[in-house]
Amino acid sequence: MRIAFIGQKGMPAINGGVERYVESISTDLASRGEDVLVYNRNDYLPEKLLEFRGVRIINKTYYRSKNLANITHTFLASLDVLFRRVDVIHFQGIGPSLLCWLPKILSGHRIKIVATLHSFDYYNDKWGAFARWMLKFGERLMVSCADELIVLTKAMQAHLKKEYGRESNLITNGANLYNEDGQDRLLPWGLERNNYLISVARIIRLKGLQYLITAFKNLKTDQRLVIVGEGDYLPELQKIAADDHRIIFTGNQTGRTLDQLYANAYLFVQASETEGLSISLLEAMAHQTACLVSDIEANTEALEKTGFTFKNKDIKDLEIKLAELLDNPSLVEKQAEAAYQRAAKNFNWSEISRQILAVYKK
Repeated sequence: MRIAFIGQKGMPAINGGVERYVESISTDLASRGEDVLVYNRNDYLPEKLLEFRGVRIINKTYYRSKNLANITHTFLASLDVLFRRVDVIHFQGIGPSLLCWLPKILSGHRIKIVATLHSFDYYNDKWGAFARWMLKFGERLMVSCADELIVLTKAMQAHLKKEYGRESNLITNGANLYNEDGQDRLLPWGLERNNYLISVARIIRLKGLQYLITAFKNLKTDQRLVIVGEGDYLPELQKIAADDHRIIFTGNQTGRTLDQLYANAYLFVQASETEGLSISLLEAMAHQTACLVSDIEANTEALEKTGFTFKNKDIKDLEIKLAELLDNPSLVEKQAEAAYQRAAKNFNWSEISRQILAVYKK
């Protein structure tokens, strides 16, 4: 079967949950003998790749602007794919799904369309009113045009059923289990094992990092707070954190460095106001790191009582929970093990790609 992935920025993933999702699934499918194509933005990597771990990379240009980058790249990919004789196109998210009808119609319905609902992007306040309307319309087109839908959480599944009367396939995100000794390398930035908290996220307002930084600044602790990621909201966060030397911004991290940051942290904290199903959270669990998260449905569904929660957007409650956990390392260690076992059982990328392949074969 020949399968094309459209809607991601590219792979191998530099950052972003969608990119890690596509990389993990596409490379696993290629290892199973499937013929897989992934569309990259032509400047996503410093040097263009044509192949990665058995997956063919197709580099296409796009219009470089916040509002038009995704849709123009998707448009050109959706035309190019018509000449690739693919069987299935897997669209990523509601933005790219604005065009999921195009290759379906132009191929005379020969090409089948699968789409994954990653998140409710229209809640992101970086978008203006028109962009939010278009994203909502993209969700409607996804539901009406895709042959099969994939959702990441029960809440998403219920939303599509209630809003559109459409059934969907519940297939979660995943994470790679980390089995190495977290102490096998000296950490950068002067960090020490179990002496810092970590948050890994795209740095936008909806990730709630402003609540985390404010709550952390109120704590009397020698622990440090490490924030991994980049995004438009970074300058604002740096202003909030400017007078606290304990707070470290590392920028994007990948590979060995990111593994070490996860594995050696005392606690992973995610303060998001809204999520699809956070791969960063699943990766923290898979690195046997205890997790404290906002009590939104996607987070509580992921942890299922193997971690800790605080009231969404409530800085005081977050401060109280942080203080309690800093004073109770035995409880933190116990939940870290529980979260790891849950990740091993429920969020295995190989099993997830097998389920997705079964959707394609419908």
